[in-house]
Amino acid sequence: MGKWLLPESLADILPAEARRIEELRRLLLDLYRTYGYELVMPPLVEYLDSLLSASGGDMDLHTFKLVDQMSGRSLGIRADMTPQVTRIDAHLLNRAGTTRLCYCGSVLHTLPRGLWATREPLQIGAELYGHAGPEADIEVLQLALESVRRAGVADYRIDLSHLDVVRALLETDPAAAARADEIFNLLREKDVPGLAALGPDLAPATAQALQVLPTLYGELDVLEKARAALPALPRISQALDMLAALAEALPDVDIGIDLADVRSFNYHTGVVFAVYCGGWPNAVVRGGRYDDVGRVFGRARPATGFSLDLRELAGLLAPATASSAVRAPWGLGPDLVEAVRALRAAGQIVVQILPGHEHDQQEFVCDRELVLRNGAWRVEPLASAEAAARPSPSTAI
Repeated sequence: MGKWLLPESLADILPAEARRIEELRRLLLDLYRTYGYELVMPPLVEYLDSLLSASGGDMDLHTFKLVDQMSGRSLGIRADMTPQVTRIDAHLLNRAGTTRLCYCGSVLHTLPRGLWATREPLQIGAELYGHAGPEADIEVLQLALESVRRAGVADYRIDLSHLDVVRALLETDPAAAARADEIFNLLREKDVPGLAALGPDLAPATAQALQVLPTLYGELDVLEKARAALPALPRISQALDMLAALAEALPDVDIGIDLADVRSFNYHTGVVFAVYCGGWPNAVVRGGRYDDVGRVFGRARPATGFSLDLRELAGLLAPATASSAVRAPWGLGPDLVEAVRALRAAGQIVVQILPGHEHDQQEFVCDRELVLRNGAWRVEPLASAEAAARPSPSTAI
């Protein structure tokens, strides 16, 4: 095996892609700042019980584990930054009222999360703590969609769900609650025959509702179908009202409803959403409400947020074009050094050509050149500079 090979589902990021990803990182973090979100930077590794305690156990199988040689305790390499940000809000900042935090960093998964997914996503996201009302959910949804738009993706849609629909059914039927994990798996697979097989063990109303849930996906009219097909429980009615209010707040967005979406049921507590983009099989953005997760860190708080993988997002965009640059000769003369320094200070890319490498290819397209004219260094279009350096036809031998 060659020493240059990497483990499966891990890859190097080469210059053009790395530049695109970095540009997206700066763009989105600046966007989040305009909404009032403050940047935090949690560590890559934490004690395992801290990393997993706020995730409802959902992250256990996705987390790489190791032993800290200083303390002897188990450590985990983060597979999701959201629990870390929750810890910061609950334990370190401990602010009254709302807190808006954003973050960006690498996470590591034991297994890829989907088709073509990497095991080392570059996760970026935003979290809003301290407000239980729908205004927080609307703001987070708007910011998630604006993230995709600012990146330059035009073909996208958002799917909404509310976990209180399933939660209300389980609360009214102890037999269903006892088989919750099995029911969640069947709903995720939209396995109607499997749900029907549970029918004899459940209350008739619960069994019927669970079999209907996988069919309740599609356009916004699904909400009215759900009101007619599901039990008239107050919690279900409130959840459907909430989804209708969110859809009304996003009038120009392609919205779908999927009431059988029960991913992260042990973590999320209310509205959940996923943004899908044309040409990619996985959800590009995932988010939702996760109230009271901070309780394990000593402070329960309403919370909602989202995250995405910058590498996936960059992969949806057109290939990055080469950046234009100024070509400059190599030299240590004070005038040349100062001219190059001034151009770089103004944000220009200046590539100084090392002796013997005049024809090397690189990522940058040098369309201008720094040339010495009448004792002063000046930037000229490269074609003009080359033409000026060639003998004119009248003097050519």
